Formats: sequence, C-alpha cells, structure tokens
Amino acid sequence: MKAAVTVLALVLAATAAGAEEPRVIKVTAKKFEFSPAEIHLKRGEHVVLELTSLDRKHGFKLPELGIRTEVPAGGTTRVDVTADRAGRFPFACDVFCGDGHEDMTGILIVDP
Repeated sequence: MKAAVTVLALVLAATAAGAEEPRVIKVTAKKFEFSPAEIHLKRGEHVVLELTSLDRKHGFKLPELGIRTEVPAGGTTRVDVTADRAGRFPFACDVFCGDGHEDMTGILIVDP
C-alpha cells in the first residue's frame, strides 16, 4: 500500500511539472504601432500573445505561421503560438486604421 501511494505521488508530481502554463506576451496595438514590435521566443516554445487595442479595431496577421485575428477597439484577443521552426516572421495590422497604417508592423523572432 505504501509503495502504491509513493508511485501515485510521483506520477502526480510529474504531471504537475509537465502542465506548465504558457508564457504570456502582452502586445499593445494603437495607431500606428505594435508594442513591442519585436517579439522573441524559442523554437517549440508555446506562448500566448495577448493583443490589446488601446484605441480602435486592429488586425493581427502573421501569415508564415498561419495566424490571423482581429483585436476589437479597447479589447483584448489571445492567440496561442507554437513556432515549429526558427526564423524571422513579420506581422502586421491588416485592418485599415488610417494614414500610417502601412507602418504598423513587427517581427516575431524564433530562436533555435
């Protein structure tokens, strides 16, 4: 009985250790910038991008990783990201937000 309890305790400890919450990266969007505009993560790392608009509706498009979402005015959208390859992946706002919209860009850098 004592051995069974010890084994159960080890299994539960291993499960809890493997159930780590993903790192949350907060990104703000406002005319005409993302902040931070440069995001770093490691290949295979699971993160959540927490995108918050400070003014109006914005888009977030990261085509090389198949990500496209909208961020409502004054709201927050969460996006799960797990990059399976290293590289530099540009992202941009794809909802027109006025003159200067074309400068609303950034880069996701995935290190090996």
